[in-house]
Amino acid sequence: MQIPEVASPLPGAEAIALDVRYEDDDLLVVNKPAGLAVHPGPGHPGGTLVNALLARVPALAKVGGPLRPGIVHRLDKDTSGVLLVAKTETALAALQAAIKAREVQREYLALVQGLVAAEEGTIEAPIARHPRHRRRMAVVPRGRRAVTRYRVRERFAVATLVEASLQTGRTHQIRVHFAHLGHPVVGDPVYGGKGERWGMTRQALHAFRLDFTHPGSGAPIAVEAPLPEDMARALDAVRAASLTRP
Repeated sequence: MQIPEVASPLPGAEAIALDVRYEDDDLLVVNKPAGLAVHPGPGHPGGTLVNALLARVPALAKVGGPLRPGIVHRLDKDTSGVLLVAKTETALAALQAAIKAREVQREYLALVQGLVAAEEGTIEAPIARHPRHRRRMAVVPRGRRAVTRYRVRERFAVATLVEASLQTGRTHQIRVHFAHLGHPVVGDPVYGGKGERWGMTRQALHAFRLDFTHPGSGAPIAVEAPLPEDMARALDAVRAASLTRP
């Protein structure tokens, strides 16, 4: 006897505060806080960004898939920063096509362990599911092409603040690439980043800027989100430790 599949309940509207950085009839850009999952999934059936968006824009329920309405791209639950949401099917298709064509510039700030030697560089290393730890990603020879460009913003005695841009969009890409270089993101519990010393309880990774062409008007749009408090405190702590280091 075949056991029937149990359908996932559709997400509902929930009154969750949103930090909206840009909005018009076609789209909005939100500054997602760390700890907020983008859409419902195992372990978090509610209390997600999608639930908050449905409360703000009820018509979003008819845009895209029923479990991820309007979502153009994702951020990890514990990564903060700007995220694009489409309000119409036309905008969703156009923005997703722009991301696939690498026409959306996604800029991140990451505090990584150790001193990154080069002022700037490109990390090109294929990424796939870890062969043994299935909840992790890893650089593997037969993985999917993954490219991250970076430049150093500030060096400290024990860490480096880098600005990174995604040329591809693999799961955990920035976290995996910098761990592969021997510079894991500070506070990253999955890829070896230690953050307790500077108060980080999650990866010190923030999507601070989006640049894209508006799918309706064709106008260039740039949206930024300020550094969240936990990363700002960690940077202050790292600077202070650098000043007192003999």
